[in-house]
Amino acid sequence: MKVKLLAVGAKMPAWVEQGVAEYRKRLPRDFSLEIIEIAPGARGKNADIARAVASEGERMRERLKGREHLVALEVGGKPWSTEQLAEQAADWRLAGRDVALLVGGPDGIEPGLSASADQRWSLSPLTLPHPLVRILLAEQLYRAWTLLVGHPYHR
Repeated sequence: MKVKLLAVGAKMPAWVEQGVAEYRKRLPRDFSLEIIEIAPGARGKNADIARAVASEGERMRERLKGREHLVALEVGGKPWSTEQLAEQAADWRLAGRDVALLVGGPDGIEPGLSASADQRWSLSPLTLPHPLVRILLAEQLYRAWTLLVGHPYHR
C-alpha cells in the first residue's frame, strides 16, 4: 500500500524536508509515503477565494488515479488516536487500495473533493501550520506502521 499526501503549498523549509525524510526512510516499501505538493491558488488583495480553492481542488484531482481511498484532513473530521490510525491503516491494506491524504490550503479543501472523500480525519481541533502537518503525518504513519507489525518500540 502506498500513501500519497496531496498537500497545498510549495517549497517547505529545509527543516520540514529533513523531518519528513527521517520518517519516510523508516517506512517499508509496502507502506511508503509520497508527498505531492499542489500549487496554491492565487490569493491576495481582492482575490476570489472560491476560485483559488476550486483551482487547488482541480490540481488535486489531476494527481489522483481514481482508485485511491481518499482521506480529507479537516478540522471537522474524526479524531483518531495512533492506535486508531493503525487500525485504519490495517483496513486500508486489506482493501488493497492505495491511500490519498488530502490537505487543503488556508481556506480548506474544495467542497466537492471533500464530499467525495471516503473518510474525514482531524489531526487536532487546533489550526496547525502546514509545515508541521507534513511532519506530524509522516511521524504518525511511522508509529501506526510500528503498531501494525508489532515493532518493539511499542512493547
